[in-house]
Amino acid sequence: MEMSDPVPKLLLQLISSAFQRCRLAEDLCRLSLLLLHQSAGNDPPITSISISDTGIGCSLVEFQDLRCPREFNGANIWDGLLSLKTTCFSDDEVFCYHINLGECISNKRIKRQPSQPKNGAKFSGTEVSMSVFASMDALVAPIVTFFQKMLVLHLPNVTMDLVVEQGASPGTQTQYVFVMNGDQTPCFTASNLERLKSGLEDCVLRHGNCLEMMCEQCFSDREHLKVGSGTACPEENRKRPGGTMEVVIVISDLLETTRHCSRSCEGKTEVVYFDNFSPSPIPQVALSALKKIDWKSYGLILASVNDQEGHVFLEWENFPSYVQIQIALHWYHNKYPTRHKTEPGINLVKKGIKSALDDLKTKHEGFLLSSHSRKICSYVPDLARSLAGLIFSSTDMDFQGDCLSVLGFQPQEAEREAVEDYIQRKIVTVIGTNEGKPQKDQEAAPFLFFEGGSETSYFEDEEIVGEYYSTSLE
Repeated sequence: MEMSDPVPKLLLQLISSAFQRCRLAEDLCRLSLLLLHQSAGNDPPITSISISDTGIGCSLVEFQDLRCPREFNGANIWDGLLSLKTTCFSDDEVFCYHINLGECISNKRIKRQPSQPKNGAKFSGTEVSMSVFASMDALVAPIVTFFQKMLVLHLPNVTMDLVVEQGASPGTQTQYVFVMNGDQTPCFTASNLERLKSGLEDCVLRHGNCLEMMCEQCFSDREHLKVGSGTACPEENRKRPGGTMEVVIVISDLLETTRHCSRSCEGKTEVVYFDNFSPSPIPQVALSALKKIDWKSYGLILASVNDQEGHVFLEWENFPSYVQIQIALHWYHNKYPTRHKTEPGINLVKKGIKSALDDLKTKHEGFLLSSHSRKICSYVPDLARSLAGLIFSSTDMDFQGDCLSVLGFQPQEAEREAVEDYIQRKIVTVIGTNEGKPQKDQEAAPFLFFEGGSETSYFEDEEIVGEYYSTSLE
């Protein structure tokens, strides 16, 4: 069963709704999924599915727009019925319903069943159950991938588990538990962007959350990750609800031992997309935005954008094998729930991605520079060495002291290597700062070692033809 089949799509919709109910709760919540193989004699096999959560009670409106055909490619896949139980803390009973998704008339889809008393107990939660004609293998794979992506959101109040029972004996039961890295769990007050940053870092270190711990064959520690983030918001109006586009980009240096890892990314960049706190196939507007980014100005040449049923990978030309890039995009409405689902515009997605790339350049001097700037930077070590040599070879102690003071050093304690390194870093900083300005403003670069304006440009513009990827990740 492929992801184009309706049953996995419906399942992921139901799981996403349960996740939202947990997210909106103000306490620790659990989301559990049970797959039970009913009998071995049926062809196709019958699998019972139960999705339960301890979040806020659900609204029946959630089920009004759900659709799932009873047949696919000429074969029966299910009977179209859902069984629903839900309650809130303030309720005295558990409300039960039968929902027929095959019914076209909306007011006939939901039938209320006898409620169950809570006998004074105070709890909240929802359980949705159904039976489908499908094998375990066809259902487990997309569910596991979905949960692994959920972890990128790094919500601290939600735990998730999947139990698969192939038979009655204990040996036929398999349990998957999806937990965040305990050392990096964000607090409840952390912003959505801070959680997304932490979650994507863990996702990179654990190869898409397929591992419980960091892959030691590919990474030494998370301190070597370069992380950039950006945010873009459209203007709100009555017809269009306000939303936020958040982007996180993680670039990592891989260890030499990564060649022994079967999960290495082979130079491809995966783009993970979230829509209102749920993994989602990347929309066309986001694909178009990725293609329209001026990657060359960040030292990258985009070779292709491959969309494989919602899984998007970027491939680069002349890309170093020891570098890995991961991108996460998250679009969500500022008010939830919202009656009108909207998508971000191309320019909004571009703005968010560019903001994250610029953040990376700001945090890491000399990183993600264009080919032109990197060509200039190749002369910086010699220039810094020459300037330091002029200072330390001077016999005029006043001149030497003034130069060292301007650089922030005490003349009696300054060492040539430290001065040379400082000059080099300052020049690279100016080059990076000047590159981030509009072209019309690049003629007036700032002074190297003190504030003020320069009347002349440090470097003449020239046409450079060559590789655009950044070869220096220090």
